[in-house]
Amino acid sequence: MRKIKQREIVVDLPPGKSAFLWGPRKTGKTYWLRQTFSDNLIIDLLKSDVFAEYASRPALLRERYADYKKIILIDEIQMVPGLLNEVHWLIEHKRLSFLMTGSSARKLRRKHANLLGGRAWSYTMCPLIFLETEGFDLERIMVSGLIPPHFLADEPIQDLRAYIGDYLKEEIASEALIQNIPAFAEFLRVAALTSGELLNYTNVARETGVSAKVVRGYFQILEDTLLGFRLAPWRKTRTRRLIETEKFYLFDIGVVNYLARRHPSVNTPEFGKSFEQYLLHEIRAYKSYRNPELEIHYWRTSTGLEVDFLLGDLNVAIEVKGAQRVHEGDMRGLIALMDEHKVRRSLIVSLEKEPRKIHPSIMILPWQVFLEQLWSGDLGV
Repeated sequence: MRKIKQREIVVDLPPGKSAFLWGPRKTGKTYWLRQTFSDNLIIDLLKSDVFAEYASRPALLRERYADYKKIILIDEIQMVPGLLNEVHWLIEHKRLSFLMTGSSARKLRRKHANLLGGRAWSYTMCPLIFLETEGFDLERIMVSGLIPPHFLADEPIQDLRAYIGDYLKEEIASEALIQNIPAFAEFLRVAALTSGELLNYTNVARETGVSAKVVRGYFQILEDTLLGFRLAPWRKTRTRRLIETEKFYLFDIGVVNYLARRHPSVNTPEFGKSFEQYLLHEIRAYKSYRNPELEIHYWRTSTGLEVDFLLGDLNVAIEVKGAQRVHEGDMRGLIALMDEHKVRRSLIVSLEKEPRKIHPSIMILPWQVFLEQLWSGDLGV
């Protein structure tokens, strides 16, 4: 049976300190907020009456709660950007603490809202990770993804369809960010098909039917609404010519495969690609929750040799193989990287059942063991 356990994110605010908690829609921010800070005041701007009150008079925040002693929680702060001026004043003059959630900083920036000028820390809630779940089925999550209600759903496709529709309606159309909704919907499909590949605006534009300039703006919308992110290449080299183009990923593997109309199963190329993206999701969640300074890159030469992920300053190099048996040819990228750089630890993460050494400097780890080492801090990053 599928269940969600305690979330791994930790927000510990000292007196007088405030924070933003960002995250894509439905990643569980509101539920976590209510569970973790159940004895604190919550201003839920998704409630129409609460929204109407504060939208018409943001000063109510100051008038009502200037002497409040606990953390004030404001859910979906981007819905009433004017509240941030009151938050700013209360932080400066009353040393109050706030924890504010939102799914889009874009709305705040577009309305020139007060983002508190460094007075608030920033956290990001990701979709679920392996450690936060029970009943985790690797092949199933390639379809459902790890947004909490989708992970729990018996029919995740219906939920995914509604999620994409709500995103287009509420985040895109209602904000008048674009004029051509059908073109943007087609762009989402192409972005999913190319998720994890080298970013090529011209090719995506050709498939979408709009200009490369428009496509650049579309990718920026995905980043601003936290539905996508870039992975930069490792650019330090001594002799080899490296690829210097970024890759772009959508944030949840279920959303990727729904938009791309894929149902990957084990031992297919689609599964291998999805498996790689899932592990990157876990690594990025670890960065968000445990090690915000962690650098994540990929390495690729102009001749096509590639290592999927480099963590830190060559602390760990990771090649991902969505197969039940790793072969010697799967080491080519790692060996080429180690020929040029000193890598502290080189790993192939796969579906094999037991760890084994395939090379004096390369270890094969089952994906569960890799995740245990990552989240326990034993990976070396």
